[in-house]
Amino acid sequence: MEKLTFYALSAPEKLDRIGAYLSERLIRDVGRHRYGYVCIAMEALDQLLMACHCQSINLFVESFLKMVAKLLESEKPNLQILGTNSFVKFANIEEDTPSYHRSYDFFVSRFSEMCHSSHEDLEIKTKIRMSGIKGLQGVVRKTVNDELQANIWDPQHMDKIVPSLLFNLQHVEEAESRSPSPLQAPEKEKENPAELAERCLRELLGRAAFGNIKNAIKPVLIHLDNHSLWEPKVFAIRCFKIIMYSIQPQHSHLVIQQLLSHLDANSRSAATVRAGIVEVLSEAAVIAATGSVGPTVLEMFNTLLRQLRLSIDYALTGSYDGAISLGTKIIKEHEERMFQEAVIKTIGSFASTLPTYQRSEVILFIMSKVPLPSLHHPVETGRTGENRNRLTQIMLLKSLLQVSTGFQCNNMMSALPSNFLDRLLSTALMEDAEIRLFVLEILISFIDRHGNRHKFSTISTLSDISILKLKVDKCSRQDTIFMKKHSQQLYRHIYLSCKEETNIQKHYEALYGLLALISIELANEEVVVDLIRLVLAVQDVAQVNEENLPVYNRCALYALGAAYLNLISQLTTVPAFCQHIHEVIETRKKEAPYMLPEDVFVERPRLSQNLDGVVIEFLFRQSKISEVLGGSGYNSDRLCLPYVPQLTDEDRLSKRKSIGETISLQVEVESRNSPEKEERVPAEEITYETLKKAIVDSVAVEEQERERRRQVVEKFQKAPFEEIAAHCGARASLLQSKLNQIFEITIRPPPSPSGTITAAYGQPQNHSIPVYEMKFPDLCVY
Repeated sequence: MEKLTFYALSAPEKLDRIGAYLSERLIRDVGRHRYGYVCIAMEALDQLLMACHCQSINLFVESFLKMVAKLLESEKPNLQILGTNSFVKFANIEEDTPSYHRSYDFFVSRFSEMCHSSHEDLEIKTKIRMSGIKGLQGVVRKTVNDELQANIWDPQHMDKIVPSLLFNLQHVEEAESRSPSPLQAPEKEKENPAELAERCLRELLGRAAFGNIKNAIKPVLIHLDNHSLWEPKVFAIRCFKIIMYSIQPQHSHLVIQQLLSHLDANSRSAATVRAGIVEVLSEAAVIAATGSVGPTVLEMFNTLLRQLRLSIDYALTGSYDGAISLGTKIIKEHEERMFQEAVIKTIGSFASTLPTYQRSEVILFIMSKVPLPSLHHPVETGRTGENRNRLTQIMLLKSLLQVSTGFQCNNMMSALPSNFLDRLLSTALMEDAEIRLFVLEILISFIDRHGNRHKFSTISTLSDISILKLKVDKCSRQDTIFMKKHSQQLYRHIYLSCKEETNIQKHYEALYGLLALISIELANEEVVVDLIRLVLAVQDVAQVNEENLPVYNRCALYALGAAYLNLISQLTTVPAFCQHIHEVIETRKKEAPYMLPEDVFVERPRLSQNLDGVVIEFLFRQSKISEVLGGSGYNSDRLCLPYVPQLTDEDRLSKRKSIGETISLQVEVESRNSPEKEERVPAEEITYETLKKAIVDSVAVEEQERERRRQVVEKFQKAPFEEIAAHCGARASLLQSKLNQIFEITIRPPPSPSGTITAAYGQPQNHSIPVYEMKFPDLCVY
């Protein structure tokens, strides 16, 4: 070999003839089963290949590859392994000159076939599979960085290489179970096809450029589909963890897009398959979030929400086509529920990794998808009679809750912008108790920025709240602006939520947590005063009981007020205020424990059936609180003013019953504004009570005007044409008669040339045909 090597280096032009001769000898020896000479020939070729790097090596390589192919075609495992080892040595050589015509198609196919070896002998099978993996690794190394070589990223190659590696990855558990002891584990790892396949797959993906990622990922998805590996999902998750950690970070979004497309393609697959894809997507998205995700963020959420809506439709209709027929695959509802929970979990886990600005966009995006109630919204029911809109609302609000959990934003104006808050609070007035609870929990998640929410998970009247170790910061300027803009809106929804008959303990716990967190996170002096007024108004709701609430609800409102006032009194640290609250609580403990949270918010509430005779000692008195807080610098005038919620269109849009107390106010407004009334009533003195009544009346008038406009619009939309025409004709006649009456009393002459207008009062003057008596057509009246 030394002489042969020296000769080849001295006369490089003879190298191709040397290769041809050795190749001819090897082929002949293989045919004659003279395997010792075969090994000698391959050893000679290997040494020549390692020693010679001249420009004329290409022809020698052709002979070498021809000999390797001959060994790989043999049925003898030892020859296959020998050929593979030689090819691996060749793959590690960096050639000085490129080759334009070399093809590796045969080697990719043969090595892939060896990866799937099913030899009877377990040890031989393992060796053959490992040789196949090493061969594929050699092909990748030889071709991946050489643009002049065959493109290994072409689908015809990737469709063989990737499944072969994944096939060996599946047997990792078997390989681990063969390890007899921990001491021999490192040795076994070297002989383990699964570990070798994983290293090869990582190397392959690590070398992938931007345009090649798709061709490398698609065979993975197909392999998981063909072998039903989405349902256990353990192997699928492991595969994509390898992929996500192996590729370059800037390519992560390409993998996410592939998974999203695959999820869409499997929209009609079994729920377990879709759930597996979503779980994999969740794991991949969390890893991708550390890199560059870019425009994939909203695309991902849009796809997940679309799949969520489709799943709801499948669960309601019971089939993928909306109608059950022969041959239709019946859908299991509990599997769809499992898929929906997987989607919601994925939305939350991915959102938690996003920066604040992107999470804000996602929150607005999800909220825009929530179907809001409206007057003409059709009620869609499915197999179980459930409302499709209700299910969609619940699922999207669950998703929103997942996204909002742990959301940290110093500026509440950015965390809860007006367009988002309006849509969110509009769902808080719905009759569905579950939806209302989700809205409350979402608000709590946004407002709680210091991790205090779990400290208010149970309602109680602690004598010393210092044991809660609350984290309290001074209200910032941005938070003050936020409360000035949205506080009345928040108070109104809290007040109306307290009056719902379908509330259960969880609702009151959420309301208590929301009140407490507003007091800690967003409270200044004005907010504290308004919250106290709000809770006292809730106490009045329980006492007066105009809503005919059940006994439990009334006791719960009393208990809620006691717990909150006990908390706020200790936060304000006004001794007289604390004393009054403490006295009322002690009185209730002795004589009315059913008005305290310790007796109401338990598994078996202890209630009183007679709440109509509640004495004043059991109640927190607004006059007393106003007096004690007024002496400490709080606005006593505002404290004396009972809280009255603002009335908006949301009551109508949320299908709630119209608020009855506005009727009497509207009647009073109409009678007070009539001209006959104004002439008879003398001018009254402007007092505080007068201004208060004026504010309340103006609210009622606005509500009445909105209701009148709504009725007019609805009439013109739904009434038949003949009825509308008759109504307009009657209205035109009525208008004409009213005009005639007015002009009989007042006659206005034409304007004078100087531009001043004069008016004559008294009896109507006789004109030939006054303009105001002319009969105009109906169209002119319009």
